[in-house]
Amino acid sequence: MVKVEIVDEKEHNSPYASDSDARTASTDSISSVESDISADESFFDRVSALVDIVPPTTRHKISNRVSSTASFFKKTGKVVGNLVWVVTTSALLVGLPMALILEDEAKIVQQEQEMQEQQAGAQQMMAPSAMYSPPPGSGQGKPLVPPGF
Repeated sequence: MVKVEIVDEKEHNSPYASDSDARTASTDSISSVESDISADESFFDRVSALVDIVPPTTRHKISNRVSSTASFFKKTGKVVGNLVWVVTTSALLVGLPMALILEDEAKIVQQEQEMQEQQAGAQQMMAPSAMYSPPPGSGQGKPLVPPGF
């Protein structure tokens, strides 16, 4: 707080008549300001006291810009949240079952290939003589004796 004191002009011809009076007056005012600061005053109280320094038009402009920025971020956050929700639920409802079906189909194809390989292996095991015997009609099944003997 600043202490206001009324000075009678008749005592002093000029307010700047002597340097010693001005120095003591300024020293007194600084010391009185320091002693008037309350220890109970918070930072918020000090900032809220500064509101009157900013003109009302400027305060209104600042308030409008802050509220429009907050509104923009709120709307953007809502749109992004809805978009994430749609993508996530679509992936769960469409993508997950499709992935499971494709995995099952791949397992079935793999099992069919394994069965075909097992059948081919079983056929080779069942007919080992067919692999070593000459093909029919090659003439090797007849005796090597000439026909005239």
